[in-house]
Amino acid sequence: MTKTEEIKKLQQIVEDCDKCTLRKGCQKVVFGAGNPEAKIMLIGEGPGAEEDKTGMPFVGRAGQLLDKILEACGFNRKDHIYIANIVKCRPPKNRVPSPEERAACLPYLKEQINIIEPKIIILLGATALQGLIDPQAKITKMRGDWIKFQNICTMPTYHPAALLRNPRLKAPAWEDYKKVVQKYRELVNHDHYSAQC
Repeated sequence: MTKTEEIKKLQQIVEDCDKCTLRKGCQKVVFGAGNPEAKIMLIGEGPGAEEDKTGMPFVGRAGQLLDKILEACGFNRKDHIYIANIVKCRPPKNRVPSPEERAACLPYLKEQINIIEPKIIILLGATALQGLIDPQAKITKMRGDWIKFQNICTMPTYHPAALLRNPRLKAPAWEDYKKVVQKYRELVNHDHYSAQC
């Protein structure tokens, strides 16, 4: 079975999930998107209003900023990236997912990681960091430093929505992405081109 087939099979399972109450209150399950053969996986918090309407991750203002950052790094969603979230259904009023909701959804995310086998994971924001690594972790303390998750090089950084709220975070976040480009050249493609770094 190809990775694409495995991902589609898992997506069907997730779309039928009722392990927590989020499914009842959302319009669409936002399973994930991008290239199943990607070497970089981005993990966010959960769907917002635009994502809930479209069923696609990171399509609102934060997603548009994320695309600009990726483009500056020489990456795009079609070739280099697979994006998923800690939870697949939108929490009411975009609140932070509860520990129970995260726990219900986490096995699906781990299965996505197992199928895609990324060389690099980028954790976007505190919820992704706490959901995957450590419930007590602080994004302000851990961002910018490589950590290992299942032996995968993992970079915590600020969520693009945080960069929109506080533009002063853009400079440190850009330093994080420059490290990602360096690691990508080291692990995946020595000749990867980025005009910005």
